[in-house]
Amino acid sequence: IFKMSHSYIWPTFLTQTFILGVLSTDPLNVLLIVSDDLRSSLEVSSPNLDQLASKSAVFLNAFAQQAVCGPSRISFLTSRRPDTTRLYDFNSYWRVHAGNYTTLPQYFKSNGYTTMSVGKVFHPGIASNFSDDYPYSWSVPTYHPPSFAYEKRKVCKGQDGKLHANLLCAVNVSEMPLGTLPDMESTAEAQRLLRTVKDGQSPFFLAVGYHKPHVPFRIPQEFLKLYPLENMSLAPDPDVPKGLPSVAYNPWTDIRKREDMQALNISFPYGPIPKDFQLRIRQHYFAAVSYMDSELGKLLSTLDDLDLAKNTMVVFTSDHGWSLGEHGEWAKYSNFDVATQVPLIIYVPGVTSAVEKPGKKTFPFWDVFQHPHMRFSEGRAVRNVVELVDLFPTVSELAGLKPPPPCPHSSFAVQLCTEGSSRALSIQVLKEGIDVEAIAYSQYPRPSDAPQADSDLPSLADIRIMGYSVRSHSYRFTVWVTFDPVNFTANLTDIHAGELYLLKDDPGQDHNIYNSIMHGTALVKLGSRLPWGTALRQHLLYFTAGSKPNGTP
Repeated sequence: IFKMSHSYIWPTFLTQTFILGVLSTDPLNVLLIVSDDLRSSLEVSSPNLDQLASKSAVFLNAFAQQAVCGPSRISFLTSRRPDTTRLYDFNSYWRVHAGNYTTLPQYFKSNGYTTMSVGKVFHPGIASNFSDDYPYSWSVPTYHPPSFAYEKRKVCKGQDGKLHANLLCAVNVSEMPLGTLPDMESTAEAQRLLRTVKDGQSPFFLAVGYHKPHVPFRIPQEFLKLYPLENMSLAPDPDVPKGLPSVAYNPWTDIRKREDMQALNISFPYGPIPKDFQLRIRQHYFAAVSYMDSELGKLLSTLDDLDLAKNTMVVFTSDHGWSLGEHGEWAKYSNFDVATQVPLIIYVPGVTSAVEKPGKKTFPFWDVFQHPHMRFSEGRAVRNVVELVDLFPTVSELAGLKPPPPCPHSSFAVQLCTEGSSRALSIQVLKEGIDVEAIAYSQYPRPSDAPQADSDLPSLADIRIMGYSVRSHSYRFTVWVTFDPVNFTANLTDIHAGELYLLKDDPGQDHNIYNSIMHGTALVKLGSRLPWGTALRQHLLYFTAGSKPNGTP
């Protein structure tokens, strides 16, 4: 999606405008757009997203804190890590389960903003108190598209002419229940809300959550034409790496449940999926991204039509990535980059790009069918490693609000604080070079060492192992340790398995060198940077000395 390869120097007046504090005296509106399961590395037709990126700061190394919808969304909307929200599944509400934490939209609401939610922003259900955290976070009840009720029903026409609940579900929209699709409804509602608040007395914070490219791939069938099957290719590393610990593997059970997948009779847990079907999955995912891009373009164009682009910050991201056959894996549910890395784009009018002259549009709509290969100038690329928990303080500061203070070591009783860092300075001032010390933390729970039916989505009570992962500019390092779900504690001296990938020589993370003694010096260096306690660092020191602590496998 992102084709940036280098940064450009900002005009001096733009930097001066920001530093002089214009944003703090004239509050910006905020349009937060969250795509579902959108990976960051993808060569796809997305002219509207590319146009947004060309006028924005683009964080090329942004990472989610857990690669599954509910925990990730709660994490970045509260700016707390999963170990602080104590949400690793979908079955608890953080305000009563962990702490009464202030959310990003709630913070804006408390500062005089009208806050509104459309589509999937919080994960619906118990994780957001069956109300999307209304009225805490939102000024008005949230909107969910009515047609989403049919998302998992038998509405996909199969080769037998009958309707099925399939993974691959390109449809004639006119034949769908209600004659529409969820993301189309969300765009229409977001456009309506923008019209209602255009001349409001208070600034607005509008969050729009698009459902695609989340499975099933129920999308308008015409988008498949953009990706002829004969032009599709497999993942560059479609096999399960020999050195991958079994606990690290996700057996993609959610897509196995679809009728078209069940018909393939694929062996559990490693498959593989037949190559021709792999190509079709990739084709449908690509098409789903282009469909989402089309809806995004309509929304941004409306922002222009209402003359709001000049005073509205636009933030685009995803809750996590999605594997498309890399390492023999599909979906999310892992600590690999393809599952944890996310797009993060922030447009600030007059800062990331100059405000357009009257009569000239900032975000004209681009029809992906007429302009499938549209190219734009490069945006302001930020290469330092950042995290989604950074979003809350960053957006707050860019909007002119005081960012939340850093959380203390134990913050369960603290309502407003952040476990991230504001990246506003990365947007306002060009800084050459890369901070090689910057790191992002991700984690994923497992019920057992070997893949089983609930490995992808274990309930809290069944979690026995937690995989803690550190991602820097040069490596990804993961340890899988014993976890107690009753006390929410990890035993860092009981390491079940480890992973270490040196990205310069292994960008696809296919060669795990954790058990290689020759890289002991690297492990010692990594150990000094890890935040998870003295025990882990001691283990690494034992390991690099050629021996292991008692009881370590």
